[in-house]
Amino acid sequence: MAPASAGIPLRDWRGQGKRLSYQGHEIAYWTAGQGEPLLLIHGFPTASWDWHYLWNALAQHYQVIACDMLGFGDSAKPRGHDYRLLEQADIQQALLRHLDIDAPVHVLAHDYGDSVAQELLARHHEGRIRLASCVFLNGGLFPETHRPVLVQKLLLSPLGPLVGRLFSRKKLAASFAQVFGPHTRPGEQELDDFWSLIARNHGPAVMHRLIHYIPERRQQRDRWVTAMQQGGVPLRVIDGAVDPISGAHMVARYRELIPQPDTVLLEGIGHYPQTEAPCQVLQHYQAFRAALQGAAVA
Repeated sequence: MAPASAGIPLRDWRGQGKRLSYQGHEIAYWTAGQGEPLLLIHGFPTASWDWHYLWNALAQHYQVIACDMLGFGDSAKPRGHDYRLLEQADIQQALLRHLDIDAPVHVLAHDYGDSVAQELLARHHEGRIRLASCVFLNGGLFPETHRPVLVQKLLLSPLGPLVGRLFSRKKLAASFAQVFGPHTRPGEQELDDFWSLIARNHGPAVMHRLIHYIPERRQQRDRWVTAMQQGGVPLRVIDGAVDPISGAHMVARYRELIPQPDTVLLEGIGHYPQTEAPCQVLQHYQAFRAALQGAAVA
């Protein structure tokens, strides 16, 4: 597999995007490559451009698919919407249907996307979708280990609507400085691009609605953990160890709860391993898929 690339400039990424209508809302999505379908699911508060360092390398071997979920990036951000993780999983399935994908799907997810992937894993066991594997990057797989940063706590509070409207590039930079690794923080251009995706379509105005994924995780916790414990779908965690939100402490909990846990800790890496250490993420994802293929041949 080719190494992780230098990345795709945001302007070029946006130029490659397509559009899907989901219940009257426009969803931006991307697809490239051929082979087994690989669904990439982004986190909060960013968008599927998060995968741009890995995109071309993965597309050499798989049919890579990603969308900006409702309320994120270049997709619609309806003001009064009741955003739910379960609906975001519906959108992923609608995208797969739109692309006429019927084969079992591999999933690579991050952060908020981990929760969507957990829902898809539960649906797999319920016979509602077929997953071939699932790899989680840093995310709140267990509500009891999730440590939200201050802005997340404020968005959940009665001040949430005001906090969202006042959210700015400066506040984004301050939040990212807390959760990235000490030597892998984004540069000014990358911060500009992250902010462009968040600010698009008046995104800060819906952040207090999107943040309700945190209590929704608690509501679904037992169902989702049971799905991870059930087996039948190969799982791996690739995790930035120094992430204060869901770093090494989350992996320790994963190892306690999940049978035969397959985990990788990236030392010195924070909450966004796919942008902080894309070559390492690609290496460990490649090894995971190679092991699956070896097991299938054996």
